[in-house]
Order: sequence, then structure tokens, then C-alpha cells
Amino acid sequence: MKAFLVALATVAMPLVAAHYTFPDFLVNGTTTGVSRFSTLYTFLLIHKILQDWLFIRETANHYSNAPVTNVNDPEFRCYELDLQNTAGATQTATPTYFNNPPLSASTTLYHPGYLDVYMSKASPAANSPSAATGETWFKVYENPPIFQNGAMTFPSENIQSFTFTIPKSLPSGQYLIRVEHIALHAASTYGGAQFYISCAQVNVVNGGSGTPGPLYEPGILLNIYSFPSGYAGYPSPGPAVWHG
Repeated sequence: MKAFLVALATVAMPLVAAHYTFPDFLVNGTTTGVSRFSTLYTFLLIHKILQDWLFIRETANHYSNAPVTNVNDPEFRCYELDLQNTAGATQTATPTYFNNPPLSASTTLYHPGYLDVYMSKASPAANSPSAATGETWFKVYENPPIFQNGAMTFPSENIQSFTFTIPKSLPSGQYLIRVEHIALHAASTYGGAQFYISCAQVNVVNGGSGTPGPLYEPGILLNIYSFPSGYAGYPSPGPAVWHG
């Protein structure tokens, strides 16, 4: 079985240009069910008919774009607009292999930070409010900072979109995909890290027989502008990436 490829796009509202959300999910070369490279997509975009949050649970910051800063907040899982109703109102996508170019968005990840993607088996279903609670999450992608010659660079800064591979040995079933960008520009003080989070609902078909892990339940304190003597590099939060 070939690995699935998925792209997530960032969109920020002009009034809050330094913050952003993840409302769009590229599945099988389309976003919200319409090819991004088609005449129909252009028409829908111009006439503002295009629908965001089709496969991604609408987040509480869909208008303000404000981040989560309290890692103990119940919203830290998926940051849903309405915990009880948002999941059921979101469609579940069925991704398959595709070779389309990455999804291009209208804005970028403005802040320096760490980008990762988690997945969790969704029980009883992806559109259930109780899906993926507890230690059920495993990491499938990360784009960490690079520490070299006494300075830190951030490969995810100013990107418009990204793709990642769903491991080919992942068993069939319904899952949540959780994208997380941890902005570190203010992380030198406790509670200063900013988390931008969204969860997509997917149904994996023709899966494998792997056992994802390690499993993790989704606080970062780091001054990216001044490093102590002997600093060796950024310690990625959470578990190691599971490649299947």
C-alpha cells in the first residue's frame, strides 16, 4: 500500500496578521472537495462561496486567530469552537495517494517555532466529541528548529503550507489528525509559548498492521534569543515520530 500524502494550509485574517489558523485540508488533490487548480475553485473563491472547516473541526480562534497558551486547558486537544457540537458538524475525509503540488495558502506561519503533526485512533468515531481523549496520540511528523553555530533557525517559519505522510502500516479506521505549531518568540517566560492547533477527521482505508507509538497525551519554556553555555539543540516536545 502506498503512503497517503496530506497537506494542511494556514490562513490568517488581515486584522491579526501575526496569528493564524489551519482551516483547510488537502485530500486527494482537493481542498473542501474542489480542486484548488480548477476554474470552479477560482469562481467559488472570488464569490466567497468556498467553505473552510469542512474536514477540520472549526476552532475557537476562527475569527480572532488567538493562540492557546495554557497547556492544561481542555481546549488544548483540538481547540474546538464548541466541544460538543463541532465534531459532529465536521465531515470525515478519506485520503488516498496523490501527486498534486502542495496546497498554497494566502499567508504564512509568521512566528518562529516548532511544527508537528499527531494522529489518534478515534473511538467510537472521528466525529465523536469524546474521540482521542487521554494517552492516544502518536507523532507522525515534525519540523523542528535547527541549532547551529550558536544560533537557532526555524524551517517552518514563513511557510504557507506543508505535506506529510500518513505511515503506510497504519491500520484502517477513523482517526483524528492534530496539527500543532508552537510559536516560541515569547517562550522565554512561563506560559509564553503560543500553540496554534487544529484537528482533521479522516478515515484510513486499505491500511496496514502496524502498532503506532509511543502514545502521548497532548509547556514550553525557551528563550530562542539567548542560549546558555553548552546548549546542544532544541529538545522536541512529545514522543519520537512514528514512521510505521
